[in-house]
Amino acid sequence: MSEAEVPARLFPTASQDALAAKLVTPTPQTESESYKLAYQDRAFLLRDELRPVRFQLELMKPELFLDEANIGSTFVFYGSARIPEPGHKANGATPEIAESLEGKSHYYDVARELARLAGCESVDEDGMHHFVVCSGGGPSIMEAANRGAADAGCSSIGLNIVLPHEQAPNAYVTPDLSFQFHYFALRKMHFLLRARAVAVFPGGFGTFDEMFELLTLMQTGKTRRMPVLLYGREFWNRVVSFDALVEEGVISPGDIELLTYVETAEDGWAAVKRFYETPAA
Repeated sequence: MSEAEVPARLFPTASQDALAAKLVTPTPQTESESYKLAYQDRAFLLRDELRPVRFQLELMKPELFLDEANIGSTFVFYGSARIPEPGHKANGATPEIAESLEGKSHYYDVARELARLAGCESVDEDGMHHFVVCSGGGPSIMEAANRGAADAGCSSIGLNIVLPHEQAPNAYVTPDLSFQFHYFALRKMHFLLRARAVAVFPGGFGTFDEMFELLTLMQTGKTRRMPVLLYGREFWNRVVSFDALVEEGVISPGDIELLTYVETAEDGWAAVKRFYETPAA
C-alpha cells in the first residue's frame, strides 16, 4: 500500500456533515427543531443556557484569526468616539460641548501619526508581526488609529461591539482583522491578550473602563507592566486626580508611575521604544 492511499482523516469534516444533513428526506421527525445538528441550530445556540459556549466561541474566533494572521503583539488605542477630525464639526449637546470636543480634534492627528509610526515596526524571525495597531474599530480616535496604520501600508485590527444604536467598523480597519463582539468582557480581554503598549486619549466611560481595568491588572501583578501612554495631561488632571487617590491612601505613590504622560506622537513612540530597550532587572 502506498502512502498516498492512507486517508488524511478518518471522519468527515463538520462542513461535510452539515451539507449531508440538508439532504435528508422530509418527515415529521427530520422537520423537527430537535433534529437539527446542534451547531446549525441558531435558536439553540442563542439560549441563555448556552451563554458559556458563546463566551468560548467569542474568545476563540478572534484568537484563531489573529494567530493565522501572525499577529504576535499589538499596540492598543483607547479614546473617545466623539472627538472629530480637525476641520469637522462635533455633535455636541450644546454649542459649548461641541466647541470643547472640537478643541480636542488635534488628538485625532496625534493618534493617526502615532499609529503610522508604530504600524509596521517589526516582524520577528518567525514571521510574527509586532505592535500591530488595534482599536475599538469605531469612529474618532479609533478611526485615526486604524487610518494611521493604513497610511503606512500596514494591517490593523478593529474590535467592534454590538450596540443598541447603529454602528459599523471604520473604513480603515483591515477587513480580515475586523471583529464584532457581543460581550464587553471578551472584547476587553482581546484588547489585552496581545497588548504590549497602550495609548489612552481623552474619552468617556468606555475609555475609563478600559484604562482602569488595565491599571488594576498591572497594579495587582495579574499582568506584566507595559507602557501606558496618557495623552492630554490637562484633560486627565481635570477629570480625575491621581494625586488625590494617593493622598487618600487608596493607591500607592508608585502606582502613578504606571502612567506616562505624553502629548506628541513622537514622544509616545519614543517612550514605548525606551521601555523595551531597558534591560529587565
